[in-house]
Amino acid sequence: MQRWRRWLLIAVVVAGLAVLFHLIHVHGLEPIRAQVEQLGVWAPLGIVVLRGISILLPALPSTAYSLLAGALLGFQSGFITIVLCDLIFCQAAFLLAQVYGRGPVRRLVGEKAMTTIENFGRNQLEGNPFLLTGMLMTGFFDFVSYAAGLSGTRWRGFALPLLFSVLLSTAPIVALGASIFQDGQKLLIGGVLGVFALALVAGLVKRRTRNNAKSGV
Repeated sequence: MQRWRRWLLIAVVVAGLAVLFHLIHVHGLEPIRAQVEQLGVWAPLGIVVLRGISILLPALPSTAYSLLAGALLGFQSGFITIVLCDLIFCQAAFLLAQVYGRGPVRRLVGEKAMTTIENFGRNQLEGNPFLLTGMLMTGFFDFVSYAAGLSGTRWRGFALPLLFSVLLSTAPIVALGASIFQDGQKLLIGGVLGVFALALVAGLVKRRTRNNAKSGV
């Protein structure tokens, strides 16, 4: 039953994003932006809630919300929205894992996600802030947040790498979303270069994780 609820939630979120991007493609962004401005604080709050759910339930896509925040809110507001969201909900995932342990986390995220979390947990995250920062800069930051909590990492040892990783990894994605719909050449170039750099970091992290899994560390 829990698995069906999770997949239903994924389907609803994906369908909602598909409808939104279809409306943007058909009617243009400006009318939608006008509606967003009328919503005031509720628009960024809605993005925070949706992305926050995607962090606590790692099966849900989360990068799309960074693009969406840039497209609808602009770079500055979108950047602040995503940064605050990630700082709050990644720490929530970390504390859930640290306080309640594997059992409740497994029931929350499911067996498949738990396997990924445990794979990241084999990377000796405690006492290695550079590795932790690099792992948090990838698209698996939600899994890594849980893994850090389960691995015995102290909150202070997690909070600073999280802050650095969020600031560095959020800007390129939000800039890319803002540039696509704002026609901003500088934002587009910066976003593409930033995403390329993040892809390199993700590749190195995946290689490290794969090597540790093979060696049984």
